[in-house]
This record gives sequence, structure tokens and C-alpha cells, in this order.
Amino acid sequence: MTRTQIQLPDDLYKRAKAFATKRELSLAEITRRGLELFLSRFPDTPAAERAWKLPTVDGGGVKVPLSKLHQISAEEEELRSLPR
Repeated sequence: MTRTQIQLPDDLYKRAKAFATKRELSLAEITRRGLELFLSRFPDTPAAERAWKLPTVDGGGVKVPLSKLHQISAEEEELRSLPR
């Protein structure tokens, strides 16, 4: 195990010490447990996964050439305007 020193704001130290005392744990133990919990929630990711990539959008399976889009739109509008 490695020994280390940390600096805590007074209020945080008092709250942590009271928490530890109430649960009959050492301050070192709750610090270790807190760090383990924090690190489990934020796992390290490889640099390749952290690299920013341009977002992409899946447009689905239907592709309409732009040259036909106007024609298709006009036909659809005509079908909608017919009386039923």
C-alpha cells in the first residue's frame, strides 16, 4: 500500500470524519472506498475511443435521388389533394 497526503476543505473533512466514526471505519478506509466507487463509475477509456469523431446519421434504407425528389413530392401532393 502507498501512503499519501491529501488536503481537504475543513467542512468536507468534518463530514467525512463524522461519517467514518458513525460507521466505525477509518477515514483512510472511507477514502479508499470512495475512490474505488468513483473510479468504477468513470472507467479509463483507451485514447482511440476518446478521440473526437464527426457524428454520423443513419438515413435509413430508402434513398431517393435528388433529381427525382421534386417529381415524387409533386405526385404525393397530387394524391393528397384528390377527394376521397
